[in-house]
Amino acid sequence: VGAPIEDWRAGFETMAAAFDLPADAHTEPVDADGVAGLKVSAPGSREDRIILHFHSGGYVMGSSSAYRNFAYRLSAATGSGVIVPDYRLSPENAFPAPVEDARTVYLWALNQWAPSQIVISGDSAGGGLAMATLMALRDAGDPRPAAGVAISPLLDLAGEGESAITNAKSDPLIDRAMVVNMGKVYIGDTDPHEAPYCSPVWGEHHDLPPVLLLASNSEVLRDDSVRFAESVRTAGGSVELSLTEGMVHIWTFFPMLDQAGASLTVIGDFVRTHLNHGPSV
Repeated sequence: VGAPIEDWRAGFETMAAAFDLPADAHTEPVDADGVAGLKVSAPGSREDRIILHFHSGGYVMGSSSAYRNFAYRLSAATGSGVIVPDYRLSPENAFPAPVEDARTVYLWALNQWAPSQIVISGDSAGGGLAMATLMALRDAGDPRPAAGVAISPLLDLAGEGESAITNAKSDPLIDRAMVVNMGKVYIGDTDPHEAPYCSPVWGEHHDLPPVLLLASNSEVLRDDSVRFAESVRTAGGSVELSLTEGMVHIWTFFPMLDQAGASLTVIGDFVRTHLNHGPSV
């Protein structure tokens, strides 16, 4: 298994390296109680608020370095600094290591920012991790952050959303077999239906902070977001679902796409609404 995953990882980093980091970006390494990462800030971002963004990669690849360009654009859209943690990856570190790391990063962040000034976000597997973290923080009785954001989130490692079938031909990046098989690298023989911290769609969704979910109508994972949103609403929570047309999975990662900018504006508006304490920039 090692060699193919190393190839995936190298390919991911090579792809991301093509996205230049603007010269006015401010980056600094972060050590969040043992979890390394990068903080990226665009000009004008406020120091009294922070976004913790968990990167994509199916829990087996991806890095803070690969997400510098995206983090810069997210910072610019939200007026907040963005921390991208390098949570532990599989197969070296299986479930629930990323969830443990995510909670560690959040508890570390509470030493510097008020809960009401922290947003937890992520895309793809990182979007699933972001929603799992909200649930884990709730279950542990930790102070809840201001809001959560998930872009094309991977919320069901059983791959049982209807769009896994209906969008099989319109999604060039993901199919149900990839979801299930890459998921097994992460969770082994764990039943996704019994482990909501790896498959948040199967968990309890009461008492979460306001959530924004974004997905493409043509991607395999669309119904992960649709089902999660319905469940949050049923549980009495606040959730917004933004469905775009004709976009690839995690389109916001690709700076050349016009819709990436449009969707980041949606995220920026949502984040600014929920980080509404103090004067606006």
